[in-house]
Amino acid sequence: MIPHDPNNAFCRHAQVELSGAPAGPLRGLSFAVKDVFDIAGYRTGNGNPVWLETHAPAARTASSVERLLAAGARMIGKTHTDELAYSLNGENVHYGTPTNPNAPGRIPGGSSSGSAAAVAGGLADFALGTDCGGSVRLPASYCGIFGIRTTHGLIPADGIVDLAASFDTVGWFARDAQTMRRVGDVLLPASDFKPQRLLIAQDAFAFAGHEVTTALAAGLAQLKAAFTDHHTVRVYTGDPAAWPEIFRILQGDEIRRRHGAWIDSHDPGFGPGIAERFSWTRTIGPAEVECMRRRREDVARHMDALLGDDAILCLPTAPGIAPKLATPVAELEVFRARAIALLSIAGLARLPQISLPLGTMAGCPLGVSLIAPRGVDSGLLDWVEKELKVHAEVIGS
Repeated sequence: MIPHDPNNAFCRHAQVELSGAPAGPLRGLSFAVKDVFDIAGYRTGNGNPVWLETHAPAARTASSVERLLAAGARMIGKTHTDELAYSLNGENVHYGTPTNPNAPGRIPGGSSSGSAAAVAGGLADFALGTDCGGSVRLPASYCGIFGIRTTHGLIPADGIVDLAASFDTVGWFARDAQTMRRVGDVLLPASDFKPQRLLIAQDAFAFAGHEVTTALAAGLAQLKAAFTDHHTVRVYTGDPAAWPEIFRILQGDEIRRRHGAWIDSHDPGFGPGIAERFSWTRTIGPAEVECMRRRREDVARHMDALLGDDAILCLPTAPGIAPKLATPVAELEVFRARAIALLSIAGLARLPQISLPLGTMAGCPLGVSLIAPRGVDSGLLDWVEKELKVHAEVIGS
């Protein structure tokens, strides 16, 4: 049975509900799952009807879902994703676009679009997503909720359809910091991380622009108030456009190797923007990939040195609010490139990043992010819950 779904968040082709354990730390909470996670006995749709038709039902459930169920949470359904998760928009030509409850008339963001819409609309207490290039962080900013990209490899990714495995991470959304932390207590190893320094990414704020910086000023002031040591830094080692190009080449190469043969065999009929991106991946040469691999490691070392073991980095999650529905593809691609300049920092360096609903612009949500050292995700969530008294608003509540 499909749950109450005014936001078109849930998949009609994968109607699955699973009861949680009778007792556990998440007992009483409901959750939704992006349709890239396997559920035993059900087909995983991966945002495309041809993928759904050409893949057998899963033999087992993704371990991350199993752990949530064992902790007492109740799964209420699977949620829409962009085609093969290769988009940041959330507009799906096959299944429709989930409604952004906190920015009506605007996209929810992708590829974890349905999960973000379900949480923002109050349909689920939390929801699982995956984040490769920003697919949890960007929808969190657009929809005015919390969203975390975890340290790469910290949560096992078994039973999840990968897009680009060296970037893919498990993440989740919630409307309040306590729920974010409770889910983290189940999925993440413990960490005693307590940040001592707040680094403010001056060049990232400048790149996002004056309007975004102004909209996030109050949220930034709230973060500064939690530290005695806070100062500005430069994150990028050169042109901010250089880092997303590293990400784009390496991600595209992995996507081609992962999905190229299936696309050739089945001609899945991708929608605008996505079709062109998949075609572009075939133009990437091996020498370019090898060069970008070395540059990625340079970025990772730079970020490790910047953060040390006691700092968090503050930056805008996105270069603006959610674009309007039916924005021309060319405009969305320009915005996507600007977004990846901000989102690629944590992805290249394999670091955790949480988007916080601390800003609004033109009446729409806008997130500010914290990037922490590798592997301290649980400590980051603890700190956010204890230090920041903020929660996301639910439209109509």
